[in-house]
Amino acid sequence: MDFHPTEEQAAATGLAARIFSDLATHERLAATGTGSDAELWKALTAAGLTAAVEEIGLLGLVLLLEEQGRTTAQVPYAATCVYGILPVAAHGSPEQRARLLPALGSGEAVATGAFPARGRITAEHGRLTGTVPAVPWLRDATHVLVPDADRALWLVRTDAPGLRTSPVETTAPWSAGRLSLEGADAERIGSAGAYGHTLAAARTAFAGLQAGVCAGSLARAVEYTSTREQFGRPLSTNQGVMLRAADAYMDTEAIRVTTYEAAWRIDQGLPAHEHALTAAWWASEAGKRVVHAGQHLHGGTGADLDHPVHRHFLWGRQLDAYLGCGSELLAELGASIAEGEQA
Repeated sequence: MDFHPTEEQAAATGLAARIFSDLATHERLAATGTGSDAELWKALTAAGLTAAVEEIGLLGLVLLLEEQGRTTAQVPYAATCVYGILPVAAHGSPEQRARLLPALGSGEAVATGAFPARGRITAEHGRLTGTVPAVPWLRDATHVLVPDADRALWLVRTDAPGLRTSPVETTAPWSAGRLSLEGADAERIGSAGAYGHTLAAARTAFAGLQAGVCAGSLARAVEYTSTREQFGRPLSTNQGVMLRAADAYMDTEAIRVTTYEAAWRIDQGLPAHEHALTAAWWASEAGKRVVHAGQHLHGGTGADLDHPVHRHFLWGRQLDAYLGCGSELLAELGASIAEGEQA
C-alpha cells in the first residue's frame, strides 16, 4: 500500500482546501440554512475538482472529501462523484460515458443515489416503481442512481415522468428529499457486480468525509480549550481534557487510515468489500465518539445550536447512520468473513 498522494492528488487537495476555507465560512453556512451553497458548487466545478475525480481516483476523492468535511461545506460533491462520475466511468457504456461524464464534471448535472438497496424499488422493462424515504441532495439532483430489489443499477432523471420528490429534513443539512417512482423511465448502468462496487466506493468516500468532519471538530475543540481559561489556566492543561482530545485524535486517525486502505485497494482493482466495511464501521462508531467529544470539550458553549462545532456534531451523527450504522456494518462484515472461511 502506498498512501502518498500523487502530484495530481496533492494539487487537487490543496486547491480544494483553499476553496472550502475561503467560501465555506461559518457566516455563509449559517446564511445557507439547510440548502446547498450554489456559489461554492460553481467554484468547485469551475476549478475542475469534480471532473478531476476521473484522474485522481477514489483515494484522491477521499482526500478532497476530508477538506469538505473539515468545513462541513454544503455542496453535493460526494454524492455527484460516488453516484455519478465514478459509477458511470467504471460501469457505463462508451455512449453513456460520452453523454453523462462531461455534464457531471462541469456541474451542469448533479447526481445522487438511493443507497443502500432496501428492496423498495422494482424494475420492469426499464421502468422503476417504489419509494425511498430519504435521499441526500435529492433537491439539487438532476440524476438519481437507483438500485432495484435485485441490486441492478438504474440511472433516472429527476424530471422524468413518473418521478416525484418532496423535501425531507435530515440530521445534517443535506438537501434531502423523498423519492417516489411510478413507472419512471430509467437506463441501466453496468451489469452484475456494479452495485457492490458502487456501494463499497460510496462507503469509503463517506468515511473520508467523516474523517474530515472529525478533524474539523477536533481542531475547533483544541483551539477552544487552548484559549479558554479556568482557574487561571487554559482548559487544555487539564489532564481529563488532554486525554479526551487524545482519544478523539486516535479515533480520527483510525477512520483515516482504514479509509485510505479501502480507497487504495479499490483504485488498484483489488478485493475491497471487507476493507470498505471496516472503514465505514470506524466512521460510524469512532466518528460518533469524536463529534460527541468535540461538543463536550466546548462545555456549555457546545450546546449552542448556532456554534460552528454543533454543525460538525450534526454531520457526524448523520454519517454515523448513513449507508449502515455500526452494528449493521459489523454484522455484514462478520457474515462476509464467515462466508469466506467456508468457501
